[in-house]
Parts: sequence; structure tokens; C-alpha cells
Amino acid sequence: MFTKILTAVDGSDISELAVEKAVTLAKQNNAELHLIYVIETGFITPGPGDTVRDLVHKRFEEEGATILEKSAEKAKAAGVAVVSHLEVGHAGNTIINSADKLGCDLIIVGSLGKSKLDRLLLGSVSSHVVNYAKTNILVIRN
Repeated sequence: MFTKILTAVDGSDISELAVEKAVTLAKQNNAELHLIYVIETGFITPGPGDTVRDLVHKRFEEEGATILEKSAEKAKAAGVAVVSHLEVGHAGNTIINSADKLGCDLIIVGSLGKSKLDRLLLGSVSSHVVNYAKTNILVIRN
């Protein structure tokens, strides 16, 4: 039985499937659901103009807030207690550290993010979580 579930969201189709599965499991287990969107620091490294970096960061914050709100509405509609987290950092490490800090006993991630290019550039977030997390992991595949 799970009591706290952390689900990574990024707006991809597989992420939406992960949220659906998380809502179902949270409801079945009367568990608290935590949603996390991570702004990957690799995308906003300091450049020649701080203004450009700030604009890109703001864009990711807005996207993350929108995705979290949409995902949280699904959980609320199903009667599931939900808490959203917008974080910045290495996605895999941030997901693992957040799960540890929150005391989650299940992490749910999609098998791929929004772009297969992300996997080539950054490595797979789901693979990182599976390899390094010390709790139960559920990987959702399409």
C-alpha cells in the first residue's frame, strides 16, 4: 500500500498517462499525490545576456505552472489530495531528492519526456531515477 506518490510531469503524452495512473493508484490507496515539474538547469545555463536567460527561465516557469495546474485538476476531480511542486535543477536528481524529502514511497515517471532529443543530450530522466532512487519506481510506457 502506498501513502505518498510523486509523479513527474512535463506535458508530454506519456506524462499525461503517468498522471492518470498516479491518480488511479492514489485513489485506490487513499494516498497523497505529489506532482513535480522540473526546470532542467541544462537548458538555462548562463549566457552572454542575463535578460535572455531570465526570459527563458520565465517561459519554463509558466509552462510548468500550466502543466501542474492541468494535472492537479485531474487529481482533484477524482477526489485525490494533490500537492504541486515546481523545481529547478537536474531533473533526475531533483525528482529523487524531492521524493526522499517528502517521504514518498512510490515515484511514477514516463519512459520518455517531451523530446527524444532530450534523451540524447541529457540522458534519460526515467533511467536515472530507476538507477539511483531508493524507493519504488513505476515507469509508464506508451
